[in-house]
Amino acid sequence: MGKGVVGAAMVGMVAVGAAVGVLVVRNKMMSSGKWSKVMDLLNEFEEKCGTPTSQLSQVAEAMRVEMDAGLAAEGGSKLKMLITYVDNLPTGDEKGLFYALDLGGTNFRVLRALLGGKEKGIVKRESEELSIPPHLMVGNSRALFDFMASALAKFIATEGEDIELPPGRQRELGFTFSFPIRQISIASGTLIKWSKGFSIEDTVGEDVVTKLTNAMGRIGLDVRVSALINDTVGTLAKGRYSNPDVIAAVILGTGTNAAYVERASAIPKLQDLLPKSGEMVINMEWGNFLSSHLPLTEYDQSLDADSLNPGEQIYEKLISGMYLGEIVRRVLYRMAKEAALFGDIVPPKLKIPFIIRSQDMSAMHHDMSSDLEVVDKRLKNILEITESSLKIRRLVVKVCDIVATRGARLAASGIFAIVKKLGRDAVEDGEKLQKSVIAVDGALFEHYTKFRNCLESTLQELLGEAYKNISVELSNDGSGIGAALLAASHSQYLDLEEP
Repeated sequence: MGKGVVGAAMVGMVAVGAAVGVLVVRNKMMSSGKWSKVMDLLNEFEEKCGTPTSQLSQVAEAMRVEMDAGLAAEGGSKLKMLITYVDNLPTGDEKGLFYALDLGGTNFRVLRALLGGKEKGIVKRESEELSIPPHLMVGNSRALFDFMASALAKFIATEGEDIELPPGRQRELGFTFSFPIRQISIASGTLIKWSKGFSIEDTVGEDVVTKLTNAMGRIGLDVRVSALINDTVGTLAKGRYSNPDVIAAVILGTGTNAAYVERASAIPKLQDLLPKSGEMVINMEWGNFLSSHLPLTEYDQSLDADSLNPGEQIYEKLISGMYLGEIVRRVLYRMAKEAALFGDIVPPKLKIPFIIRSQDMSAMHHDMSSDLEVVDKRLKNILEITESSLKIRRLVVKVCDIVATRGARLAASGIFAIVKKLGRDAVEDGEKLQKSVIAVDGALFEHYTKFRNCLESTLQELLGEAYKNISVELSNDGSGIGAALLAASHSQYLDLEEP
């Protein structure tokens, strides 16, 4: 090969090398620019989700004002503050055999509990869960309630010799009906509307207890419905049965709600219906709370606009398990679309609403492995993202942390509002405040440890010294055992002496 050819080849190689070098530098610059955009989006999101103590106090005060307005008159507030007619919570003294029927969605449960008073507590508890056939969810009310009555009859038929009612007594049942109702008394209420996939038009506006009672009558089943409740009121009953210091109950699961014990004299809309106990359980329906102090972002606004109930349940959309994972997805989707977080093509699965559940979010948030292996697996299994750097996985965890922290702190501000409303938020010099317990049920509180820990630390932050008199405790199965306990505390045989 001649010197001229060799020289030309070397010049060509140098030129190619220079071109490759320029391309690498350019790609790094582009990558750096995109990552900078990702970080800008992250920092902006974190700032908008901020919940400083002063803002949480404003949220709590706004909720307290709405509570007063809702207690004053029907329709006076975004908070319905529904009168439950539960004025006699369980004390632990209840004895006897009581039943519950829990209809909260596509499944329902029948349950019986044998109560032995303070010494023995819940002696025996048995339950059975059944699925509602899809055709009964859209048929007619008679078919649905006949199905439930028949299931209850079969459940009762399985009772052994160790379960026996006193002679001449009627079986009594608590009915947990977790759909919007207009309560008329402790054991009656008309359906406002169906949800959760049910659509049975001839039930709307009708008394659901009458529907169930008639269905039981058609098969000769002699059972009295003593209490009609929802799961939040059931959680309060379950908590009070175990601990007389329980003043309120909160559901933090797929959805969220709160109920608490209010002085009857503080409920103007009760008018002449003052109970003997001087107290009344109020179902707040706090998921519908709205205030200008809530830290809403564009992701929350788009989620709300795309929901089945735009403009409603805004507080719930910020703090409940149904929506937390979806907020994370929307943030990651924007980062992928505008800053190529996962490459030049947005992962198709990331476009699917609600594909990231709160369980997935919790698993990624709690990943303690050095290489964030759990995050890697969830990204692969859920979103089909086969390659992700450690830097990207850390960012995903950070997004989960921002969303969960905001939700937990806002939930704590709601609890703080209840504590303030009841005057349990201050410590007077030399005065010992009564212990106050908040009973909480729901998978979000029970299983999402970082959410729970953040809620509790935020409540301490808001209450200061008064926190030593407040505790938040898990109380499971309010919709089941809580309903049976309320049937007991509202039994028709309360005034009779024990045989």
